[in-house]
Amino acid sequence: MATMVSNGYQSGFGNEFASEAIAGVLPQGQNSPQRVAHGLYAEQLSGTAFTAPRHSNRRSWLYRIRPAAVHQPFESLEHATFHNRFDEAPATPNQLRWNPAPMPSQPTDFVDGLVTLAGNGGPGEQAGVGIHVYTANRSMQGRFFYDADGELLIVPQQGALRLATELGVLDVEPQEIAVIPRGIRFRVELLGEGAAAPAHPAHAALAHPCAARGYICENFGALLRLPDLGPIGSNCLANARDFLTPHAAYEDVEGAFELIAKFQGALWSAKIDHSPLDVVAWHGNYAPYKYDLRRFNTIGSISFDHPDPSIFTVLTSPSEQEGTANVDLAIFPPRWLVAQHTFRPPWFHRNVASEFMGLITGVYDAKAEGFLPGGASLHNCMSGHGPDAATFEKASAADLSKPDVIGGTMAFMFETRKVIRPTQQALESPQLQGNYHECWQGIRKHFNPGHA
Repeated sequence: MATMVSNGYQSGFGNEFASEAIAGVLPQGQNSPQRVAHGLYAEQLSGTAFTAPRHSNRRSWLYRIRPAAVHQPFESLEHATFHNRFDEAPATPNQLRWNPAPMPSQPTDFVDGLVTLAGNGGPGEQAGVGIHVYTANRSMQGRFFYDADGELLIVPQQGALRLATELGVLDVEPQEIAVIPRGIRFRVELLGEGAAAPAHPAHAALAHPCAARGYICENFGALLRLPDLGPIGSNCLANARDFLTPHAAYEDVEGAFELIAKFQGALWSAKIDHSPLDVVAWHGNYAPYKYDLRRFNTIGSISFDHPDPSIFTVLTSPSEQEGTANVDLAIFPPRWLVAQHTFRPPWFHRNVASEFMGLITGVYDAKAEGFLPGGASLHNCMSGHGPDAATFEKASAADLSKPDVIGGTMAFMFETRKVIRPTQQALESPQLQGNYHECWQGIRKHFNPGHA
């Protein structure tokens, strides 16, 4: 018999939570009693070293129907497009941009639809990121997944997802994000409308009335956290209270299932005779969470010029070099631009860090055309980038006595300290725009030493 109990969400980032789907399961005064209520097993899930400082230590105690060790041996599982091979092609200083990935024509779930675009570092190095996109037109059926290499930052662009995890259920829609911590097992179900009916009756059982697409940052480095605010103070940007963690939920289901693990850049598959989403209660601070990007409290200049784009940082994975992130998640949400005597769009720029951008909805204010929702761009270390010719001319002649309201848009950026290396399949993709560089070729020479 299948049992799923879910009671909504708990709020707060990095908090110590206690959640139980059946009252009285959580032991009092100790974590691993001789006998757990209802015949459950106690199991600790550690996301940091046991001896990590208390303020950064992440772990949760799980009280589950069977321990996570109960499954058959793993065997290698080939996946054509999902990997961490970032050395297949020379890294390029060229500005790159991709059109959105097409939706699959055959039944494809979340794992099958993963495609690696770029990355750096790796799980062996315990630093760097993998950057992937996903497309799917059916829910995961009879299979579960976990990533032993890093935490997964999921950014839906089209179609809502239900992330059924060991610790509870997260429903995530475009303009929300979710983070699945390293090692946590989960299943992805599709919600909403949009997919075509199956072309063949044999596919009817595999079809789902929706389609989904989005981006993933696989973080091999330090766990994502909220950035320090410094002189901004105690408020603004992303507030801890707006991050939501699920209440305990569980499935008591037996059958023939598949458990897929990502380990050291490769996929492995094991047979398992029950759902691994069988945690009846848990307490701790290592758990999946979601955040609504529309709750981000944007700040900016109200006089002249504009601050660095770090004011748009939602989450950061710090490195051993203070102030230099392994990866930052920054967003560019709806906002007002009111600065006077100022070029208001993002300025022309070369950066010691490398920037991968995606567009969730609307139009990005630094590009007049060509950057589409579901698409992506890559500007590597010291590669010049900025507004295209049309945007520059428009902003240079704008009436600055009026505010510029940027609405109906949501773009994001994965910014890393290391060069982002595109994969061979990304460089050979038909979605790669061969003429991206042309958006700057129309920028005219205005220099005239005889005029101020």
